[in-house]
Amino acid sequence: MLTKFKDITTFIFDVDGVLTDGSVYVNEAGEQTRSFNIKDGYALQLAVKCGYNVCAISGSRSKIAIHRLSSLGIKDIFLGCSVKTDTFKLYINERGISPMNVMYMGDDIPDLEVMKMVGMPVCPADAAEEIKELCEYISPLTGGKGCARDVIEKALKIQGKWMGAEAYSW
Repeated sequence: MLTKFKDITTFIFDVDGVLTDGSVYVNEAGEQTRSFNIKDGYALQLAVKCGYNVCAISGSRSKIAIHRLSSLGIKDIFLGCSVKTDTFKLYINERGISPMNVMYMGDDIPDLEVMKMVGMPVCPADAAEEIKELCEYISPLTGGKGCARDVIEKALKIQGKWMGAEAYSW
């Protein structure tokens, strides 16, 4: 299983339930906010700096996600995707990425069909059972609590890129 980490060139993440814990906080004005994990953020920006393709595909339309992910150097952010497979196919075809080199981390049923198309489907510990059954790797960490860091760190370590010069700056 861990040998598949060596072939990864592209990380794709769902947002809610993967990069967040799935909670949505609503204030008195009806504005929604979410919480992101700083360790996930460190690993995401490091993957970008190391030259990996890093992408988010989400059914949510959260502007907060755009702000957070953009601040980490992620340019490929697709929100409001009701059919994630269409977005996925377009993304990999435009960039000439083999699906076998893609790690997709999802947590719930809307991620299932895309996860069947990639070389390495992975999920957080609190993913839906249907997702867990499909995954090559289940992080021991839950959504929004370091699961993205976990899988990025494993891939970069196996590929000898974890403690490179890029690791020492944010």
